[in-house]
Amino acid sequence: MPMGLLKKEPMRVLLFSILLSLSFNILQAQSVAVKQIDSLMQVSFNRGIFNGNILVAQKGKVIYQKSWGYADANRTIKLRPDLKFDMGSICKEFNGTAIMILKERGLLKLDDPVAKFLPQLPQWAQKVKIRHLINYTSGIPNVNAQSDETDEELLKNLMALKDVKFEPGSAYIYSHYNVYLQMRIIEKISGLPYAEFIRKNILIPAHMTHTIIDHPVDGPGMARAFDNDHHETKYAQGMTGWLRLPVTDLYQWTKALESYQLISRESFRELAANFAGGESSLGSTGFDEAGNLVWHQHQGSNSNYEALLYSNLKDSVSIIMMTNNQNLKVHGIKSAIISILKAEPFTIPRKSIYLDIRDKVFNNTEQGLAFYRDIKTNHPDNYDFSFEIGDLISTGKYLQRRNKLDDAISIFHAAALLNAKPGDISYAYELIGECYFKKGDHEQAILYYQKAQAVEPANKNAAGMLNELLKTHS
Repeated sequence: MPMGLLKKEPMRVLLFSILLSLSFNILQAQSVAVKQIDSLMQVSFNRGIFNGNILVAQKGKVIYQKSWGYADANRTIKLRPDLKFDMGSICKEFNGTAIMILKERGLLKLDDPVAKFLPQLPQWAQKVKIRHLINYTSGIPNVNAQSDETDEELLKNLMALKDVKFEPGSAYIYSHYNVYLQMRIIEKISGLPYAEFIRKNILIPAHMTHTIIDHPVDGPGMARAFDNDHHETKYAQGMTGWLRLPVTDLYQWTKALESYQLISRESFRELAANFAGGESSLGSTGFDEAGNLVWHQHQGSNSNYEALLYSNLKDSVSIIMMTNNQNLKVHGIKSAIISILKAEPFTIPRKSIYLDIRDKVFNNTEQGLAFYRDIKTNHPDNYDFSFEIGDLISTGKYLQRRNKLDDAISIFHAAALLNAKPGDISYAYELIGECYFKKGDHEQAILYYQKAQAVEPANKNAAGMLNELLKTHS
């Protein structure tokens, strides 16, 4: 053997040994992380804050996948990885992506008015653009607080709508009417039923082989939703277009979307654009200075179903959770998993204030508030007070959606008195203004929109509503 090769051989052996050692250390660290994730999920299940399916991937490989709990209220059927869940507003990612597919094909422009494709709608459709529909700044209000209208009722309400709530593009309302109109535009342009267009252009290319649109929630292969008292939850939505899918298909979706297999990088950026303080069609996203996607997160809920997708492209981590027993703890669990993967200390979430006071406040506001004060004083270790103002705001919005506006105002007032971030206090005042607006008391609405702006001048939504109200009271 030549002398040069003899000299290189020990170097190759040394390099191989180093690589082998590094691989072993990485696998060992991953094994420790997986055990910690499993312990985290075990405690979360025991505490009653997670009943569902979870998938964690790292560097493109699924490192943890497990089912925790039951598929029915009676707790007789255990969850399985193949069971389907509703994922609430995450569905709007598919609508938005479909719109961008049509845009890339030259069949629409984001600045086209809605009336161009749905000319039967009233005059307001001339000033509402498709762009406003996908970033939820159309000004179209939620006519029914319960969001249980059928497609036919939605169209009837839109035809009867005299005008939008504010100048399109000036404020944000998360209205399911935007979603409905997106679907109708997709159908009008493509000539296909919405479900068929999504199946051909998104589900098949993304290899989402087990996803079914509008599969009955009580149909075969579905996890059935229930509350914390183990009562089955009646599905409230009347509108069509809801995707039902297993956790593995939601993971397939994130991979296809975030690698630009379905739409271009430019279209993704446009779809991710959001109005300050509001969600985009993709939930929340973050980009680096070069315009590269760094992270993507979206939470959705619907009739006690809840789902969360989280991707961090910089760390090559994906976390998918789907539950049929909403406890609003998926974000906390996700944060704990991220800490585990970074070998950092983590905290296991505790019980939700909102979920335990919501129905009590609905039945009797004063008694519900008394219960809230009692757990705050006497049982702080059992409940999660880390975002107390958020729990109270969620409770108030629960009442607001059910037209209990005076009770909602009481809860929002309690939230605004907390020692919290200016943006959160401003939001509480904004919601009080919204309640008074719905009650027809525009003077009080103006007062509280002004308070919202005084606390947080960057609250553009309050500014937009205030500007509209002042126009009619000047």
